[in-house]
Amino acid sequence: MKLRISFWSIFLHFLVVMCFHGSGAREMSREDNIPEGVNVLQLHSMDGKDENKHVHDTGHMHVHGHGHSSSHMDPSAAILFTMKDLKPGKTLPIYFPRKGVPPLMQSKEETDSIPFSSAHLQNLLDFFSFSPGSPKAKAVEFTVGACELKHRKGETKFCATSKESMIDFVCYMFRQDSQYFRAYSTSYLTKSTTLLQNYTILEVSKEIAAPNMVGCHIMPYPYAIYYCHAHGRENKVFEVSLQGENGDRVDAVSVCHLDTSDWEHDNVSFRMLGIEHGDPVCHFFPIGDLIWVPTPRPTLD
Repeated sequence: MKLRISFWSIFLHFLVVMCFHGSGAREMSREDNIPEGVNVLQLHSMDGKDENKHVHDTGHMHVHGHGHSSSHMDPSAAILFTMKDLKPGKTLPIYFPRKGVPPLMQSKEETDSIPFSSAHLQNLLDFFSFSPGSPKAKAVEFTVGACELKHRKGETKFCATSKESMIDFVCYMFRQDSQYFRAYSTSYLTKSTTLLQNYTILEVSKEIAAPNMVGCHIMPYPYAIYYCHAHGRENKVFEVSLQGENGDRVDAVSVCHLDTSDWEHDNVSFRMLGIEHGDPVCHFFPIGDLIWVPTPRPTLD
């Protein structure tokens, strides 16, 4: 199964080449002005609709709740699962928000001319012609504020406002692993307005060991802003072919965090999945979000 990420194909190849040629990825430390997140950040869409999406203290994007039926349940429950669920024929309720084509990433030259700071919030709203208090203004305020929050000890997080800044961050995080890296993303193969339904796993087509990985999550903003964070403990990335009960097809990317012993004991994931602290936790990535992993050589499917 090849993930259909045609929009990203040329761009991702460009990123690999840039990192391979040593494009000046600057060294970043946890004290080096990397915007950081804490506990729970709820992501609002630009049009004011609640995306039921959160950043938890575990450092990855997931949502609340879990269940085995798609009826009468919080849709935000349905992206988490366990390793034993990851097998052909297994049926899971999964929530895939339909957000359309992600906005384009801008160049560093372009974004450097636009202030990205809560201290300049009014200037930002004027620049985008957003009325104060409007859903779009609230989304801008949320994203800027989320990127300025302090991180937890031991975490490395960064808001990429341009293609170049994402290159720098990913290259730096993989500096000990490989000169090369690639990204994976979920794609919808059919058009549908159904957000939550039962999906059956048709195939687990690829398993990628990712001791070090970077997850980047699209934030609500007029142009592409990615909330990126590094996972330095053991992980596995899977490409999974899914079919919904209404016939929808999704080529999904999922991540399993194999060692959660450094997560807080009261993390909601353990309660939702009925597992113990330290057990593996898996979750699907929605379209638009990216998972970066080191690779022995640049590949482009």
